[in-house]
Amino acid sequence: MKERKRRDFNREASYTSASKGGKGSSRLFLLFAICFSVLVLTIGLSHVRLYEVFHPVLLSAWPITESRLIFTDPSHPLRYSQNSNPTYIKVNHAVLLPDEIVLVTNHHSLLSIPNPDLLKCQYTPPASSHPSRHSLSTKAKLNLSPLSLSTSLVRCPLGPPGFSLSLSTSPQSLHRPFQWDHLAYSALFDPLDNSTVVFAKGFNLRSARISDPARYRCVFRRDLSNPKYIITSPVITAAQEIFRCKTPLTVLNSYYKKMDLPLVSVKTKDRGAIALPSVARPEILKRYRRTQKKKKKHSMCICTMVRNQARFLREWVIYHSRVGVQRWLIYDNNSEDKIEQAVNSLGQSNYSITLHPWPWVKTQEAGFAHCALRARAECEWVGFIDVDEFFYFPNGLTIRDVLKNYSNQPWVGELRTDCHNFGPSGHKKAPENGVVTGYTCRMLAPERHKSIIRPEALNKSLINVVHHFHLREGMRSVNVGQGVMLINHYKYQAWEVFKEKFKRRVATYVADWQDEENVGSKDRAPGLGTKPVEPPDWPYRFCDLNDTGLRDWVVRVFKDPQTGELPW
Repeated sequence: MKERKRRDFNREASYTSASKGGKGSSRLFLLFAICFSVLVLTIGLSHVRLYEVFHPVLLSAWPITESRLIFTDPSHPLRYSQNSNPTYIKVNHAVLLPDEIVLVTNHHSLLSIPNPDLLKCQYTPPASSHPSRHSLSTKAKLNLSPLSLSTSLVRCPLGPPGFSLSLSTSPQSLHRPFQWDHLAYSALFDPLDNSTVVFAKGFNLRSARISDPARYRCVFRRDLSNPKYIITSPVITAAQEIFRCKTPLTVLNSYYKKMDLPLVSVKTKDRGAIALPSVARPEILKRYRRTQKKKKKHSMCICTMVRNQARFLREWVIYHSRVGVQRWLIYDNNSEDKIEQAVNSLGQSNYSITLHPWPWVKTQEAGFAHCALRARAECEWVGFIDVDEFFYFPNGLTIRDVLKNYSNQPWVGELRTDCHNFGPSGHKKAPENGVVTGYTCRMLAPERHKSIIRPEALNKSLINVVHHFHLREGMRSVNVGQGVMLINHYKYQAWEVFKEKFKRRVATYVADWQDEENVGSKDRAPGLGTKPVEPPDWPYRFCDLNDTGLRDWVVRVFKDPQTGELPW
C-alpha cells in the first residue's frame, strides 16, 4: 500500500514538473516573439525620418580615416569618435567666437596636408552616417600660418547648435568649446627678464589702468583641468588683458630645452578660484639685451591689425617702403578676402612682410602689445597705424630722416604725430588709382595722434590705448610738428568701403558702430548714428579743405612716365 502511494506521488510530481517546464517554455517563446517584433519594427522605422534637423559638419575631403568631432551647444560637451591614422591633424582646442568656430590644432599639422584646400565645412543631418561631400558644403577657411609655436587654425562658419567637425586625427580627450570672452588666448616668453606674458579675457580690467597684480596668479600645466598637476607663480604686472608672470624654474627649463611647452592661464587668488580656460602655449621670443650695441636689422617697422583689407594692402606697403619702412607685421583678425595671397605676393616682391593669425575678438590693444614684443629684437622703431593711414612728410623728408634726429636721444621712447581725417571727396565708389590719389578733401582740424615707439622703452605692463603706449620710467614722448610729419587718415571713404566699419570693430574698449553706446564719440562718424544706411550727401561730407599735398608727391614719385600708371 505504501509502495503504491509512493508511485502515485512520484507520477504526480513528474506531471507537475513537466507542466511547469511547459509553461516556462511558452513564456520564453512569447518573450522571443515580442523581441523579434520590436526588432523588425525598429528596422522598418529606421528608414523613416521625422522632423529631421540639419547641422553643419566639417569633413576632410581627402581619402583618409576620419575622426569626427561633435560640437554642441556651449552648455553641452564636445564629443567625438575616432579611428587610428598615421598622418593626422590633432585638434587641441576649440573656441566659439560670435560668428565662427576656431579649431586650434597641433603645430605644422595642416602644413603636411598635400592639398589643404580639400578641407571643407559640410552641413549634414546628424542621422546620416555618410554625409554628402558636395551638395551642402561651404569652403573651409584655412590659415596655415602658425598661431603660436605649437598650433595652427581651422576656421569654420558658425552653424545651428550641434554640429560635427571631422579631421584626420589621433585620439584625444573629450572637451567642450571655450567661450571667446572667457579665455587665455595667447602667451609669449620674454627672455629679457625670463617672464611669461599672458593675454587673457574674462577679468574685465579697465582701459588704460594698471591693476593690482597681487590679486592674480599664473597657472602652468599641460592639463589645467587637473589641479593636482599644475604650477602657479606670481603675477608681476596686470593691465587690461595683459598679465606678466614670473616663470617657474621647471617651466623655464622646458623653454630653454625646447621641450613640449605647457598651457598657461591666469586665475584670481580667491579661495576656490579656477583658472581661465586656455589655448595659450607660450611663443618663445628671440633673445635680446637692452644694453646690446649691435645695430638691429630694421630701423623702422610697422604693426597693424586688419580685417578684410587685402585690396588696400599693396598700395599701403609700396608707399611706406618708399618713405623708409623696412618691415611689416600684419595681424589678421579673421579676414575673408584671401589676405594670405596679398601678403605672399608682396613677399615675393622682396618686401619683408609676415602675416600673423590673430582670431581673438576685440583684442587690438593686446595684439599691439604682442606685436611690440615680437618686433623688439629686430626693429629699432615700430609704428602702429591702420591700413587706411599713411605717413606724410610735407617738407619732403622721410621716416629715416625723422628717426635719425632722435637716434642720439635714448630717453625718447615714443614719437607722436597728428592725424588728418579725409572724407569721400565726391567719390561714390572706391577710386581706381588708390586711396592717396583718390581722396583729397579733409576735415580742417587734426584729430588724435598715432605713435612710433622704441619697443624696449615700453612699460613692463605693455599697457596701451591703441594710439599710444605707456613708457617705462625715465623715457618720454615727443610730439612731432605737423610741418615735419603727419598722418593722412582716409577714414571716411566711399560708402561701399566705409560701411564695412559697421561690422565688428577690433579695439577692446571701443563700442561697435551699431551699438547704442557712446554714439557721440570721435570713434564714430559725426551725424551718422548706428545704422549702416548711406546718407544722400555722403560723398560730400567731411570736406573742409582740399589737400592735395600727398597726392601730388605720390604722382610725381610713383607715376610711370610712359604708361601713367601707379605701381599698385
